[in-house]
Amino acid sequence: MDNVFTVTALNKYIKNIFDSDPFLSDIVVKGEISNYKLHYSGHMYFTLKDEDSVIRCVMFKMQRAGIRFEPESGMKVIVRGRVSIYERDGQYQIYASDIQPDGIGALYLAFTQLKEKLEKEGLFDNAIKKPIPFLPRVVGVVTSSTGSVIKDIINVAGRRFPEMNIRLFPVAVQGEDAARQIAHAVDTFNRLACVDVIIVARGGGSLEELWAFNEEAVARSIYRSVIPVISAVGHETDYTIADFAADLRAPTPSAAAEIAVPEKAFLKRGLNELDDRLAKALMNIVTRKRILYSNVIRSTVFRQPGDRIAQMRLSVDNLSRYAAIALKGRLSKLKAEFDGLKAKLAALDPFSILERGYSVVSDPMSGRILKSVRGAKTGAELDVTLSDGKLFCIVDKIGTNKEDI
Repeated sequence: MDNVFTVTALNKYIKNIFDSDPFLSDIVVKGEISNYKLHYSGHMYFTLKDEDSVIRCVMFKMQRAGIRFEPESGMKVIVRGRVSIYERDGQYQIYASDIQPDGIGALYLAFTQLKEKLEKEGLFDNAIKKPIPFLPRVVGVVTSSTGSVIKDIINVAGRRFPEMNIRLFPVAVQGEDAARQIAHAVDTFNRLACVDVIIVARGGGSLEELWAFNEEAVARSIYRSVIPVISAVGHETDYTIADFAADLRAPTPSAAAEIAVPEKAFLKRGLNELDDRLAKALMNIVTRKRILYSNVIRSTVFRQPGDRIAQMRLSVDNLSRYAAIALKGRLSKLKAEFDGLKAKLAALDPFSILERGYSVVSDPMSGRILKSVRGAKTGAELDVTLSDGKLFCIVDKIGTNKEDI
C-alpha cells in the first residue's frame, strides 16, 4: 500500500481540486437561509437550503461590511462566492463574497428593516414632533454647496422674506461619507444653537443616490435634534428614513423653504389688518366714552350739584324729627311702665305697712318672726319693730282670746 494518505493530506488534496476548478471559484447559488448566526468576531455563519439539499456557508467580516441589509433565517437569498473545503472538518462550504435578497432589492430590504427597527424604538412617533417656528430668525440648511438645491432654497426664501438669514452647512449628499457628514452637520447646528430651524435637503435621484438619507446615523441625529428639522429629500414620491424621523416632511427643497420662511407681504397685510381693527376698536371706545360724557354733563346732578345736597339735607332733617318724636314716645311709654312697677313695689314694701300702724314681733335671739302667741312665753324677751324704731319688751301676760286683743 504505497499511496496511504493522512486525513489532513487527503483534505488538502481535495481542497486543491476545489480551489483549482474555475467553475467553483466564482459561483452563484440561490436558496433559503437557515441556522443563521452572527459571531462576535463579525463573521456570519448559516446554511443555504432548498427542498432537497443543504450546504454550509460562511461570510467573513470584511465581505459582510459590504451588504446593507441584515440576513435572517427563512430569507430567500442569492449567494455569490467560491466553494472550498474546510480542512479541519473535511466539509465543503461556500465562502460568500456577496448576498442579495432573492426577488427584492438589497437596498429596499435594508430600508424596510431599518424603518421597522427605528419605528419600534419610537423615533417616528408623532407625539415627539416639534412645531416649526412661525418666523425664524435664521434658517439652517444641510445640503451640497454646489447643487441646485441651495440655490432654489435661497431664491424661494429671498422672494418670500428678503431679510431672512440663511446659514448653509455644506455636506456631501451621496457617497460613502455622506451620511456621517449630514449627521455631523445636524449635531453641529444643535451644539452651536445658531439657527431656529434646520432643512435637510437634496435633489431627486435613484434609491442608491438617496441612500445617505436612509442611514441610521442620519435618522438618530435628526431624532436627538432640539432644533426642529424639515426633511426635503428627492421628489414628492421619494421617501427616506430621514423623512420619517424629521419633525416635518416637505415634498421638495423649494417647498421646505416655503414652509420654513413666511411670506413677508402676507405678514405685512396681516399687520395692516390688525392695525385697522385696532384703530376702529379705539374709535368705538372713544365714541362710547364721548356719549357717556355728554349724558353726564347734561344731567341735573352735574349741572346743579347743590340741589341734590339740599334734597339730602331735607331728608336728614325729616329723619331727625321723626327720630326725636319716636324717641320721646318711647321714653314716655317706658316711664309709665316704670311708675307702674314702682307702685307695685311700694305696695309690697313692709315698711309702708308699718307706717299704717302695724308692727313686727321677733325673737331677738334667733331673729324668728312671731306669727302667733303660741310662739311666745311669759318672761321672754321680744323685739317689736315699728315704722320709726324698735321696742325691746318682756312678755308679762299672754292672752289667747280675741277679746284680749
